[in-house]
Amino acid sequence: MRALPALFALLGLASTAQARDALGVFEGWGAFRDGRPRRCFAIAEPLASSGGKWRPFASIAHWPSSGVRSQLHIRMSREMRKSAVITLTIDNRRWTMTGSGADVWAPTPRHDAFIVAKMRSGRSMSIEAVASSGGGFADVYKLKGAATAIDAAALGCARAG
Repeated sequence: MRALPALFALLGLASTAQARDALGVFEGWGAFRDGRPRRCFAIAEPLASSGGKWRPFASIAHWPSSGVRSQLHIRMSREMRKSAVITLTIDNRRWTMTGSGADVWAPTPRHDAFIVAKMRSGRSMSIEAVASSGGGFADVYKLKGAATAIDAAALGCARAG
């Protein structure tokens, strides 16, 4: 349960500007639902962070009003070099990602689907790139609990209301 305070802090739940429901915390992965616009997401922080300007995270989001299901978004711990190759690795499978600044996405919805399927059965995930200041870096996530959080987020947005 140590992950719960960190996830709530990550999401800025002290803000009253937007209604957010916690759907559950599962081994360091949390599932949340926002009211307006309605969106649901599973989210986690990397195992270690450099303590930069922002808090890094990996999330799988559902935006029913936009027809988005299981979209991967990663906020890196550092800003990336503009021409950096971004590589996501889950166990022994690798994907080249797209992104700018500190934000990373899968290149297509089809890639999202493959990556989320691998996350469900994977043990760990890392995302690596070259920092804008030079030098390579990687953010590492454990995937235990990710499948349950992803399911909770999907169910949270499947319900009407």
